[in-house]
Amino acid sequence: MRVGVLTGGGDCPGLNAVIRAVVRKGVQEHGHEFVGYRDGWRGPLEGVSVPLGIPAVRGILPRGGTVLGSSRTNPLHEQDGVRRIRDTLARDGVDALVAIGGEDTLGVAARLGEEHGVSCVGVPKTIDNDLSATDYTFGFHTAVGIATEAIDRLHTTAESHMRVLVVEVMGRHAGWIALHSGLAGGANVILIPEQPFDVDQVCAWVTSRFRSSYAPIVVVAEGAVPKDGGMVLKDRSLDPFGHVRLSGVGEWLARRIEERTGKEARTTVLGHVQRGGTPSAYDRWLATRFGLHAVDAVHERDFGTMVALRGTDIVRVPLAEATARLKTVDPALYAEAGVFFG
Repeated sequence: MRVGVLTGGGDCPGLNAVIRAVVRKGVQEHGHEFVGYRDGWRGPLEGVSVPLGIPAVRGILPRGGTVLGSSRTNPLHEQDGVRRIRDTLARDGVDALVAIGGEDTLGVAARLGEEHGVSCVGVPKTIDNDLSATDYTFGFHTAVGIATEAIDRLHTTAESHMRVLVVEVMGRHAGWIALHSGLAGGANVILIPEQPFDVDQVCAWVTSRFRSSYAPIVVVAEGAVPKDGGMVLKDRSLDPFGHVRLSGVGEWLARRIEERTGKEARTTVLGHVQRGGTPSAYDRWLATRFGLHAVDAVHERDFGTMVALRGTDIVRVPLAEATARLKTVDPALYAEAGVFFG
């Protein structure tokens, strides 16, 4: 078989490990040929590809980002997008696609398979860990480690100046990064999108922390919202999948804390640093296993599926199931962290 590979959506540590595993096993054990499509769905949409053999994947295991490039291109919203993709695959002699991405990238793969007969196998990638069909996505472990290290470092500067430090982490609809890094980093307040927050309660926790002669750290996911207001936006523009650009809730909250407590508050927005750089050992391991099992699914022509982690096993689930709903933080898990607030 001749197999196409693409990486879509936001970049994330571990993407290259998947590409490497798919190609290595696909060539060595199954005898398949591979072509890499550039910049997510833009590659097959515009016919931009690169050869993808074993020499091309040597040395990429520890590298962050993706050697194939990525984008948020949505071919379903492009004029003749489906036809253009099918024409590209036919021209390149591609029998199947391995799509590596999150909710949006895999949602396109699911629709192309169900409605247009394009043979796809999905691999779950997102630092947000919000795909419901898998216990974990690769990239999440690295992002949590980076955020935790930042929180560790901010504790000392916060206490040196006895000021509030608000740390804004990624998490549009799910607060997994905020919850894990906040708990691991000893934050005094953790705010997630699943639980609208009360600014007065946040200020009460901050004040309580100061009474103990310690400076508070507040970790807030970018998608967290106050009970008496809406989501804080960078601007009103939408990406090709209809998502607004988030950023600013940390700065917004810091101003409110200063106004209501009289304590100096500063904001650190971790932003893209959370998904850049070298993947952790765990993410390399998980991404490699996903790649090995994804190419097996292609070889067995088990299309319309996504590889997923269940416990320690890699299983296959329908792509439609994998993208049907987001995996959000269980209220009971969030409640566990509450003992450390204030």
